[in-house]
Amino acid sequence: MKKFLLPLLLFPAFTMAQVKTKKSKSTVKKTVVTKSTASSTQTKPADGYLITGNIAGAENGMIVKMLNGNTGAPEQTATVQNGIFTFTGTVPAPDFKLIGINGQPPYLTVFLDNSAVSVKAKKEAFADAEVTGSTSHADYEAFTKATKSYEDLLSGKGRFDVQFMDKGATALENFVKAHKESYVSPLAIFRHNQITGDYAKLEEMYNNLSAPVKTSPMAGYLLQQVNQNKQVAYGKPLGEFSQPDTSGKNVSLSSFKGKYVLVDFWASWCGPCRAENPNVVNTFTKYKNKNFTVLGISLDRDRQKWVEAIAADGLAWAHLSDLQSWNNSVAQQFGIQSIPQNFLLDPQGNLIGKNLRGAALEYRLSKVLK
Repeated sequence: MKKFLLPLLLFPAFTMAQVKTKKSKSTVKKTVVTKSTASSTQTKPADGYLITGNIAGAENGMIVKMLNGNTGAPEQTATVQNGIFTFTGTVPAPDFKLIGINGQPPYLTVFLDNSAVSVKAKKEAFADAEVTGSTSHADYEAFTKATKSYEDLLSGKGRFDVQFMDKGATALENFVKAHKESYVSPLAIFRHNQITGDYAKLEEMYNNLSAPVKTSPMAGYLLQQVNQNKQVAYGKPLGEFSQPDTSGKNVSLSSFKGKYVLVDFWASWCGPCRAENPNVVNTFTKYKNKNFTVLGISLDRDRQKWVEAIAADGLAWAHLSDLQSWNNSVAQQFGIQSIPQNFLLDPQGNLIGKNLRGAALEYRLSKVLK
């Protein structure tokens, strides 16, 4: 099971994944705010945060909820009185919180630290509220401004040329270099890796973060990626495997040597996989005559649904599966805990890219296929 789920605001189609999970319980802290507690008598905890919100046009009794940015679970509920609501608490490290009227989108994203934070909003445009008082949130706004030109690229919308993607990657790397002590920098590193699929650069930028920042949840996710990358090392051969294809014939990875191969883990029941398939099809179509192919590894259990999905999505390449779902032997071999996921191999079978999604796959191929 993946130990850390990326913040919900990072989950457009470009970053979504079907994750092997188990059920967990969540608790909600309810804070009913009255006129007195919403006034100056409400004070910030010595080691915690106080969020004071003022919503123009809000009626008394309106509910505001704060959600955990990593899991989406409600954390606090406040009732508005005289336009005011408050949240108090403590965060172990600055992290994303999502605040919504009735806990519903559109959300206001707050990168929260243990500060006295002011939220000035209008009911009809709550997600555009002005947030002040938090150094971490100010860093997040600086990040947003620095990457504004690349919003569609970072959210996986459209297809982009290599020069534009290079500029986006450079903007992100420059942000990290200038903000080594910012808790927003792990987000910038994650976005950089989305574009480039360069795990060596990911590790380099992670190592340059300050020690306190490395304790944050997002930095923990980056470290997990660094460690997994060492398990399936860049520049080294991917381990040999074989599985039956759709006709029942065993096919080995080594039979694809001499080609650039994308080993693509997916399943017919995986919504994010099916959403990503058109990107893979487009890239396959563009590069299939340039010594590139795809090898699908399905985590299906139902053979008929697997075969039907291949046909429905137009996946015109080799497909393998032992029909054991998450217990697929190849997925187990490489520690696959979420899908879609992939490995890009050079003609010698060495790993040169991993988890390349959306435009990132085409970007990486453009660097090696001339």
